[in-house]
Amino acid sequence: MSRIAIFASGSGSNFQAIVDATKAGTLQAKVSLLVCDKQEAKVVDRAKKASIPSFVATPQSFHSKSLYEEAILEKLQEHQVEWIILAGYMRLIGETLLRAYEGKIVNIHPSLLPAFQGKDAIGQALQAGVKETGVTVHFVDEGMDTGPIIAKEQVHIDEQETHESLQKKIQAVEHVLYPKTIQALLTGGNHT
Repeated sequence: MSRIAIFASGSGSNFQAIVDATKAGTLQAKVSLLVCDKQEAKVVDRAKKASIPSFVATPQSFHSKSLYEEAILEKLQEHQVEWIILAGYMRLIGETLLRAYEGKIVNIHPSLLPAFQGKDAIGQALQAGVKETGVTVHFVDEGMDTGPIIAKEQVHIDEQETHESLQKKIQAVEHVLYPKTIQALLTGGNHT
């Protein structure tokens, strides 16, 4: 069974969806570690409730990004982590982790990439007035939301859509698509 680490910065709804999928057996993986860059993030409480070890450290408490990532890498190795799963982790992954986990870092993004890369993709889609957006699962490279795409799913935008209502629709898709795509990656099967 593959050992994964989930990196998250916020409430952790995708973290929870992945943990729930492992408990249900639809995702055959062990969540070995949560890596979080915010002490007060709700995801830390979710990890505690699920009895998953956490490494919580703010990048500002390190002299450089590489030292920060070296500390993370040490924890990943300690927990024998094979894959890194980004789930609302609001930092670019640097060279230290990219090199150590080449081809083994995955992210989920709330748009149909390459459209609406970066922060607030939901707000970007609403402002652009598009009729649909979606969810993309992709490998992580040195860019922001630029790595090879693994899976996509569309989400229709209604005329009266709000940021909150669209976010709920997107999260509902994410919570199904992400665990399913991770399972396909871990077993070497077809992606969605």
